[in-house]
Amino acid sequence: MGVNETLYLPAAPWRERPGLAELCVALGCAQGSARFVGGVVRDTLLGLAAADIDIATSLPPDQVVQRIKGAGLRAVPTGLAHGTITALLPDGPVEVTTLRRDVSTDGRRATIAFTDDWREDAARRDFTINALYADPASGALFDYFGGLADLAARCVRFIGDPLQRIAEDHLRILRFFRFSARFAETVDAAGLAAATTRANDLMALSRERIADELLKLLLAPRAPETVALMLAHGVLKPVLPEIGSATRLARVAAVEAAGGLVPDAIRRLAALLPDDPALGDQIGARLKLSNAQRKQLASALDRQLAPPRALAYQLGSAGAADRIALQLGEAEALAALAVIAGWPVPRLGVSGGDLVARGIRKGPVVARTLRAIERRWVAEDFPGDERLAAIRDEEVDQALRA
Repeated sequence: MGVNETLYLPAAPWRERPGLAELCVALGCAQGSARFVGGVVRDTLLGLAAADIDIATSLPPDQVVQRIKGAGLRAVPTGLAHGTITALLPDGPVEVTTLRRDVSTDGRRATIAFTDDWREDAARRDFTINALYADPASGALFDYFGGLADLAARCVRFIGDPLQRIAEDHLRILRFFRFSARFAETVDAAGLAAATTRANDLMALSRERIADELLKLLLAPRAPETVALMLAHGVLKPVLPEIGSATRLARVAAVEAAGGLVPDAIRRLAALLPDDPALGDQIGARLKLSNAQRKQLASALDRQLAPPRALAYQLGSAGAADRIALQLGEAEALAALAVIAGWPVPRLGVSGGDLVARGIRKGPVVARTLRAIERRWVAEDFPGDERLAAIRDEEVDQALRA
């Protein structure tokens, strides 16, 4: 199917971005040499906010650079070997990529050749709903593989033979489930069968690529159901054999929704793992997570709890929310989250200098007394200055007598 005569890209705020019309004119949209493509078309048709704007063009990369600069914009050769040039508009980048076809693939990277055939470019994309194009001027849609019908049916379907598409790029296994968790009402049977058959191919991918896709998947609306399906078919076993169930993930997602928590990918990853901080740190290292993410993952998997405010004081509000969501049942978790919601974590209003000024010698006794004051202040649920001063004086008196 080529241009669709009845469907057009609806108006959307991103289409009015400063500099976008000038860029499209420079790239020859009036002559049919440039079209919006991929996620920006898909999401706009679904009424979703578009995150990134991508343009496909039949122009070769060197001409793309010249035309972008001719429009008074900066051109950055972010992926020149693969035909991608980034045009820097006043309020953000737009990626412009020359039409491509695959010459050879090995499951991790592809050797490409440039083409002027729009269908060839569409054929190398992963899913039908990601191979939709729109004319920048008229908004007319171009659909070569039934993506519009699949979008209407909420179906994520590979273009062509799913087994072949996965063999070309093994990451498509995880992308299939991520897009299904975000857009599909049911998972395509042919895609599921192919992903199950080729699950071991995931071991050939870098752990960074696996982590990136997995964390995005975990934030999708139907993540718990989709991960449960993946586990039932052994898809994650080659790379994360420690995951045995998605039951806690479903509960954590429910707590996030009911408790007003922003869904957090590391919290949700922790929900899939055994309660073992050391194991969490090992898995974080395996997935090449950042130090901050590894620390968050290990902390969430620690079963030690305290009253909600004490926990927030110890771990910070975000760390407390992680542990509460993971370690408590749904009703208990929601009650605990309500206690710390909007609560500004206080700072102890006593310092070591205050204690020295009251006669305690500098050294271990100061630190020990300060800890004793803090323990009592926390245990009494952070009383105000008057009570804190009384606690301080009592502990100072005791330290001086000792």
